Amino acid sequence: MGKIFFGYTGTYTRKTSEGIYRFSLNTETGELRGPELTASVGSPTYLTIVPEKDRLYSVAQDNEMGGVRGYVINRQTGNLDEINGQLVEGAPPCHLDFGENGLVTGNYHKGTVGLHAVNEAGELDQGEFIKHEGSGPHERQEKPHVHFTGYTPEGNYIVVADLGTDQLVTYRKSEEGLEHVSTLKVNPGSGPRHIAFHPDGKHAYLLTELSSEVLVLNYDSNTGTFSVKQSIKAIPTDFKETNDASAIHITTDGKFLYTGNRGHNSVAAFQIDSQTKELSLIELVPSGGEWPRDFVLSPCENYLVVSNQHSGNLVLFERDTETGRLWKTNSQIDVPEVVCVKFLF
Repeated sequence: MGKIFFGYTGTYTRKTSEGIYRFSLNTETGELRGPELTASVGSPTYLTIVPEKDRLYSVAQDNEMGGVRGYVINRQTGNLDEINGQLVEGAPPCHLDFGENGLVTGNYHKGTVGLHAVNEAGELDQGEFIKHEGSGPHERQEKPHVHFTGYTPEGNYIVVADLGTDQLVTYRKSEEGLEHVSTLKVNPGSGPRHIAFHPDGKHAYLLTELSSEVLVLNYDSNTGTFSVKQSIKAIPTDFKETNDASAIHITTDGKFLYTGNRGHNSVAAFQIDSQTKELSLIELVPSGGEWPRDFVLSPCENYLVVSNQHSGNLVLFERDTETGRLWKTNSQIDVPEVVCVKFLF
């Protein structure tokens, strides 16, 4: 029996986009519908949804001010009502995640990690921030570029991927603020971007933007430390043009992993070994547009929706849950300057 799910897209608002757009997926007919503008906000490039609280938090920009905004989701209509926002001078963050200790943010341009406390009403406080130091050998690594900030599965730590310093850094929240726990240094010039955790809570997968690799990591939840177990390319070895790896997501059964490739314009599908948790490449599927910035698995995981930023479209793929393979459907919708895509579960 099919069901209709609401989804939300984050965008840049440099040209024609006006903010956060809502769309829907009918899992019976395999159709995307929309989009409809649901929140007017400057460049809400990344979103996170807190389904148990019916809230959505977004990156936000207002002229020379950047920060975050919170919204209440109306589950009947899908509409968003603003709670509050916290913006400061300078570039907005590029990533955020919600957890027990609040909303954690990563700022690519400033090289900072932020943590906003959130009260019962969902209101954000002004936040506390720490700044990374360092650089790397690549031309884009002239300074720290924090690209991912998220909670570990058990919620004890905050993990940060810094593209500019080739580091994966673990923090914990203490009474004094964010306290450094450990640092994993990866290959110079690889550029860590995003990380996804295996459902077993003992492994993670780190996507490197500059070298287009997935690093399989052992994760120790007792110490908050990581170690590299495997490295595998997410693009063909004979692809010599520039590719910026983008998003990484794992299935809830822990059997398959997917990554996005901007430049090669594809989605890479990997099978996860049930014992070692290491990866083997299944296939590379054209993304149905240009510059696949993000993608998301549908709540039933029978579908995958890709957001192609430069061509401004969401493309629907069917997914075989037994083999992990993807098939492009005929369903797609136009979303201007689309970046991030999330479903309301």
